[in-house]
Amino acid sequence: MATRKPPARTLLLLIRHGRTPTTGLVLPGRAPGLHLAPAGEREAESVAERLEGLPLAAIYASPLERACETAAPTASRTGLAVLPEPGLSELDAGDWTGEKLAKLARRTEWAAVQQAPSTFRFPGGDSFVDLQARVAGALDRLRAAHPGGIVACFSHADPIKVALIHAVGSHLDALARLAVDTGSVSAIAYPEAGAPVVVLTNSTRGPLAYLGEG
Repeated sequence: MATRKPPARTLLLLIRHGRTPTTGLVLPGRAPGLHLAPAGEREAESVAERLEGLPLAAIYASPLERACETAAPTASRTGLAVLPEPGLSELDAGDWTGEKLAKLARRTEWAAVQQAPSTFRFPGGDSFVDLQARVAGALDRLRAAHPGGIVACFSHADPIKVALIHAVGSHLDALARLAVDTGSVSAIAYPEAGAPVVVLTNSTRGPLAYLGEG
């Protein structure tokens, strides 16, 4: 009796960039010139090692330096180019760009960022609703461009969080309940028909070749 081949799925790997000198201290937003710290460079190499054995169809990255630098070791190992995808970029923090997180935490508006992000817009910048629409649109484009393939997407914490929330159909106000660490890998599988499935979240160690098995 012939075995039925499982339907093809498209797998998007959502990878947060490695640590920078300001990670956990400053809200960097889209400010240019922020590069990986030595610890972040090691995380980037670790990601490349963990992805070995996966037949990647493409590598995309946020245009910001820290994301492109995290993608570079994977590109070197696979021979694939890093393709810029603005839809994977960090949220625009507007007037709060570069502010220390400890200072922002003392602002009354910070409670909305943590508890009701669906209601919040950064002064002069993005809302989280804007961010989710942008990221969801980018992921739709990437999976349509690589049907049945595995695609590495190097991005930032909040874009990855809103993508995961969108995939599971949860409310945007659950944002603070998700952890997306530096150098972590999350994954969303898109079957030929039906809803997407989050198959991995915030993974920071161990080989990932098994993700290519179906």
